[in-house]
Parts: sequence; C-alpha cells; structure tokens
Amino acid sequence: MLGEKVIEINDLEMSYGTKKVLKGVNLEIHKGEIIGYIGPNGAGKSTTVKIMLGLLNNYNGSIKIFGQDISNGNIEYKRRIGYVPEADDIYDNLTPIEYISFLGEIYGIEYNKLYSMTKKLMELFNINTTYNSRICSYSKGMKQKFLIICALLHNPDILFLDEPLNGLDANSVMIFKEILSKLARQGKTIFYSSHIMDVVEKLSSRIVLLNNGLIAADGTFEELKSKCSEGSLEQIFNELTGFTKHKEIAEEFVSAIENV
Repeated sequence: MLGEKVIEINDLEMSYGTKKVLKGVNLEIHKGEIIGYIGPNGAGKSTTVKIMLGLLNNYNGSIKIFGQDISNGNIEYKRRIGYVPEADDIYDNLTPIEYISFLGEIYGIEYNKLYSMTKKLMELFNINTTYNSRICSYSKGMKQKFLIICALLHNPDILFLDEPLNGLDANSVMIFKEILSKLARQGKTIFYSSHIMDVVEKLSSRIVLLNNGLIAADGTFEELKSKCSEGSLEQIFNELTGFTKHKEIAEEFVSAIENV
C-alpha cells in the first residue's frame, strides 16, 4: 500500500532558449518510495531535480512538495529535503567543521549536537582523520562522502541524489546502498538519478524512465521487464529509448583507434 503523496508534478515543461527539455512530465511520488529516475543524457533528469529544489524557476506546470506549491515563494519545504549534487559543488576552502557549522545555522541544529554527529558520521565513512583538513585537499571519493553526510545531517524527509556514487569505493557503495534501504523503511523518500543501471535496478522500488522530455516508462523493475523483450534494466533502457547500435558504434570506435 502506497504512503501519502509527498511530490506531485503536473504538466511540467521547461525550455532552454528554443530547446524544450521537459515536454509535459506528470509524476506522483509517495512516502517511503525509492525512485530510480533514469534516462539518456539531455533527457531532462537534472533539470527536473533542479526545479524541485527551487534552483530553476522559468518552468510551466505545477509542482507540489508536501502538499505545497513550490512556486508560491515559501521555501519552508526545503528544510525537509536533502540533496547530493552530481558535481561536488562545495566551499572547499573551509574545513568540515566550518562547513557543517554553516549548514547547522541554516537548519537550526544546535552546534554541539551537530559537531558530535558529524564526527561520528565521518568516522563511519572512514574520513575522520581529515576532520581538520581543508576540503580542497580531499579526493573525489572523500568529497562525495562528505556531501552525503551534509545531505543527511538534518534528517530530511526527501533525499534527492544525482549520481551519488561518483568516486566512492566498493565498501562505501555497499554502506550507502544499505543506508538508503534503511531510510526508505523509515518512511523517507529517495529520488535517485543515475546512469548506473545495475544499482538502480537493485535499489529502486520504482523506476521512472525519462526520454526526450517525457516519461516513457514508470513502474517496478518487474513491471518494466514484463513489457519488454529484454531482461536487464540496461537492456530495457536501450529498448525503450530505441538505442540498439551500441555494438556497431563500439566496433567503429575501436577500428578508428586501430587505424591511427
């Protein structure tokens, strides 16, 4: 049985200049769902997320989060969401404690509680030895772990993830996947955008495929599988998006290299 609706998207359209990226997206997302939001490059996935986050405004249609229309200027809903961006955009001249102090002021978290929680989470993610280092000294994977921690510090009800596994080692990926499963069981909603099909397939309770600005498929993996002739999510993805020339292109690519 589905939980309460936490996100409602109706007739969402968005253009960049003369290029229409979203062409009428309709979507309802419920409490406790892990949504795997997939699609080819340029399909409009990141645009959808940025609109819901309030980072893009020039759209048509309506979006309600927690029953509130996000176009009305009230940003209170943002206190209940967390976000891990695809690019590690962060004030990396700060130390972790300086950065989380900034976040704590935004979310109204008492400093001592924030400090002890951050140290604990960094220890669990095996980056506690860098606690007093500048974030700019972090590797890609370390920054990604810290971004995940920052997105979860205020215990959000909705977590938006855009390629969250970038740079993570295999052990950290296993930990993070387990974290998401436990959060969903607690009633948190996960909106997960990625190109890593096997992770989306195994993790998502529901998969939404965006293609050419429209939703081409929406359902559980088993439901999508029953409608297609192929088996894996990667194969289903290729079938639904009409992409069948990967072998030919790869062969031409390798041949071009060989002929140099």
